[in-house]
Amino acid sequence: MGRQMGRFNFENLDVYREAVEFAVRIYVITKNFPKEEWFGIVSQLRRACISVPSNIAEGSSRTKKEFIHFLSIALGSVYECVPLIEISKRREFIDQACFDDLYAELHRISAKISALKRSLSVPAKTRQ
Repeated sequence: MGRQMGRFNFENLDVYREAVEFAVRIYVITKNFPKEEWFGIVSQLRRACISVPSNIAEGSSRTKKEFIHFLSIALGSVYECVPLIEISKRREFIDQACFDDLYAELHRISAKISALKRSLSVPAKTRQ
């Protein structure tokens, strides 16, 4: 089904799209985790990764100051994913290659959120 309407502004942000892709990937990967982890690490990791694009989207509808705050929450959720994938690797739910890929994705998303925060923090007069 194609879209009939225009996009929301946040959907044009690379960081939003990457965060959504990361969340989708986490859902696919955690589908194979042991059933006894579904209410533990699976639930926690899924909530954390969903929080990233959700906070970017919600924050984009607010004032610049509030958007920066929502981006800080999104960044915190990125950081929350790091120990969760580390534990997943140590418990052998994912292998080293998967961990490395996920870690690199989190690092890229983190850098893009930080750059977006910085761009919003620059006073209007100094922007070119």
